[in-house]
Amino acid sequence: MILLAAAALGAVSSAKVKQQHELVEWPEDMVAYEAVIASEPAEKPKTMGADIIIAGSGNKLKAYIAKDDDSRRLAIGDRLLIESRIERNGTRQQGTFDYRRYLEVHGFSGQTFVRAAHWQRQEPSWDGLSLWQQIRLHFLCYRHQLLERYRTTGVDREAYAVVAAMTLGDKSAMTSELKDVYAVSGASHVLALSGLHLGIIYLLLSMMIVRRRLRAVLQPLAVLAIWAFALLVGLPSSVVRASVMISIFALLSLTGHGRMSLNALALAAIIILLANPYSLFDVGFQLSFAAMLAILTIQPLFEQVISRKWLMDHPVLRRLWGLTTVSFAAQAGTAPLVAYYFGRFSTYFLLTNFIVIPATTAILYLALATLLLPMTGIALLTVVDWLNKTLTFMATRLPYPSIEGLHPTILQTVMVYVIIVSLFLIIKKYDQHS
Repeated sequence: MILLAAAALGAVSSAKVKQQHELVEWPEDMVAYEAVIASEPAEKPKTMGADIIIAGSGNKLKAYIAKDDDSRRLAIGDRLLIESRIERNGTRQQGTFDYRRYLEVHGFSGQTFVRAAHWQRQEPSWDGLSLWQQIRLHFLCYRHQLLERYRTTGVDREAYAVVAAMTLGDKSAMTSELKDVYAVSGASHVLALSGLHLGIIYLLLSMMIVRRRLRAVLQPLAVLAIWAFALLVGLPSSVVRASVMISIFALLSLTGHGRMSLNALALAAIIILLANPYSLFDVGFQLSFAAMLAILTIQPLFEQVISRKWLMDHPVLRRLWGLTTVSFAAQAGTAPLVAYYFGRFSTYFLLTNFIVIPATTAILYLALATLLLPMTGIALLTVVDWLNKTLTFMATRLPYPSIEGLHPTILQTVMVYVIIVSLFLIIKKYDQHS
């Protein structure tokens, strides 16, 4: 009954979201409207790209504003009077990446190009936006202030782009060359905020809870802090998944059963999909859950290769082996999807994880220190610069850093997962009998 109820709620919610997209009709001629910028403007070759929300209707558009000195000074939260022609979501595809579905999944009702003389600033106001949109804008505006503090610490452009992406989820400053370096080397996952980043933050918060008597009060506060951070970075799907799972983990820890399981992962998926059924088609959602599913199921098989007693006697090797098993498990879960959507398989993924995970931990702590004490920005710059140079060397100087041009079909991708699941079941069955 629970399964049928969840399926029925999902069907109703999905039909409602689909109907909302189909009911939006844009006139063929140019129209005038007021809108609020709802994302950090990203500089393109000829335009400034930004998400905008139309005041009154609340529809979200992907806007491209002609680049000049005025548009370069646009910031999140600015209210504009715009005259432009709004088009339905485009059908542009890159390999098997469906851009139209991407826009619909993320709530965009259309896209528009705004000429230089066809917009002007208005008095700052968020009138005409829903309460939820205003709350999100408040958090995003605060993120903009934190990003400005990064800029004033003397961090160079590439280092700033990496720090902004890793700590606050803003990729607007990432150049295509830098994105390619992280993609080819297999380090793109550290640029997308996920369970790794929130786990580090939650661990830091948990370390502050020293008394067990205060755990029942402070754990909910830690969860609220996690969700505040999720709002701060714009609620990407990987962060929402991690926040839901951490909330479940915190609730279980209060009952003395603080252990992640497939049931917790499934519950997180149900909650997210009931809130937005279109999340199922989000690449970030698919990769995030595939990685966690593989870690929860496949990693324990790897751990049994080496005696647990021996690993407990060698703590350094235990951590190295744990990182190795997690990397292999996550790669097994996500590699088919990465090949399907992006046509690439990074061959140095294990070496990359040994480099980027400790570096990411250091960058997160140094970034927090830099916001409090700007003088620590030198140490932050040093770590990020070293990371960028190391990954650039791996992506450009080492032989065969990635296998390109894969793009398997849906059937081929499904069959790869069938093989992985079959191998998992065979190994698990053999392990039970041995």
